[in-house]
Amino acid sequence: MSILSVPANIKFDTAIDLTQSFLTQLKKNELTSSQILDFVSELIQTANGARGFFVTYLTAKDSICDEPQPEIITAIAAHPEIAADLLVKNIAMSTAQQLYHQRRNDSEMISSSATVAARTTKIIQQLNLLQLQDMCRELVSTIETGTGSYTEFLTRWGYDDEQRQSISHIVSQLMI
Repeated sequence: MSILSVPANIKFDTAIDLTQSFLTQLKKNELTSSQILDFVSELIQTANGARGFFVTYLTAKDSICDEPQPEIITAIAAHPEIAADLLVKNIAMSTAQQLYHQRRNDSEMISSSATVAARTTKIIQQLNLLQLQDMCRELVSTIETGTGSYTEFLTRWGYDDEQRQSISHIVSQLMI
């Protein structure tokens, strides 16, 4: 299957595999700007595709993901209803995980979580989407008041007060 062929009804694991292949081709400069834009746009138009893309792109060991190509930003911006929520949750999770790993003196995992946070921050800043701003405000509000649309998310992951305050601090910096 061609890397640029995204199946309808894509499964999460297939999206991960396709994104890994995409990153290999991207690193080798084998893709045109339009191929990058078309692939990412097609992949992230579904929840499974977007989840697979972000989990792979944000955690990849390759520095090519440290500075997202303009085509990737454009493709993500075309699907704000799916991308915004995932990006806000990714910045929250990677921020909380940094504290978790610090408490366990796991420098490798601290670094990995910091990479995800930095990459997510860059994408959020470059997108500058109203939906992202609204979701960031809602996440901070949920942390400050203890109620809101992110209550279940924060509870499900078991974030303690220190982690929640760290998330609030980082997310507040993303709000303009």
